[in-house]
Amino acid sequence: MSDFPGWLETHVPAPARHPGLAIAKLGSAQAMARGGFALTSPAFRSGDELDPSFTAAEEDAVAPPLEWTAPPPLSQELVLVVEEASTNSAEPACHWLVWGLPGQRGKLLEGEVPPRTGKNAVGNSEWLLPSPPEGETRHYLFQMFATELPLVLMPGAGRAELLASLQGSVLACAVLHATFTGGGEDDDAAWEDDDI
Repeated sequence: MSDFPGWLETHVPAPARHPGLAIAKLGSAQAMARGGFALTSPAFRSGDELDPSFTAAEEDAVAPPLEWTAPPPLSQELVLVVEEASTNSAEPACHWLVWGLPGQRGKLLEGEVPPRTGKNAVGNSEWLLPSPPEGETRHYLFQMFATELPLVLMPGAGRAELLASLQGSVLACAVLHATFTGGGEDDDAAWEDDDI
C-alpha cells in the first residue's frame, strides 16, 4: 500500500503494510525497538499463524498471551493496539485496545483481562476474535507503545481517542505479526483423535 513508512517496512511483511496502522501513524525509526524494547508471545513467533484457540474458530477462544521486555527509562505506561492490517478500508479493523500497563517488563497471560480496555471494531472492550472468510488469510499486528506521560483516558474509549492521546508521547514501540486463515470445519482433525 502507498504511504507506508519506509522505516517500518523491515518490521512488517508486505501484505500487512496498511498505512492506517497505529504504529505507522505514531511510531518512528527512533522509537522502533528503542533500547531493545520488544513484544513477543509464548504462543506464536512473529509471522506465525494464530492457534485457533485465539480465534472465532473455537468456542472458548481467548486473547493470546503476550510478553514484553523493559521499555526505555522514564516510560510511564504501556499501550497495546491490535489491528487487522489486511483490510482495504481507510482504517485497519481494531481487535484490541489495552492501556494502563506499567512502564516496565511484563506480560499478559492467555485470556487475562487487562487493567483498561477500549472499544474494538464492533464496539465492545474485549479481544475481538479473528474470523476471516473461508480460505482467506488475514494479517494481525500486535503493536505496543511506551509513553512518556500516563494516559488520562476513561475505560471504553475508542481507537481514535486512544491514538489522539498517544500523539507526541511515544518513547518506544514494538510490533508482533500473526496471520490466520479462515476455514470451515477441519475434516482432518477428527482423524488425529486417539479414540478412533
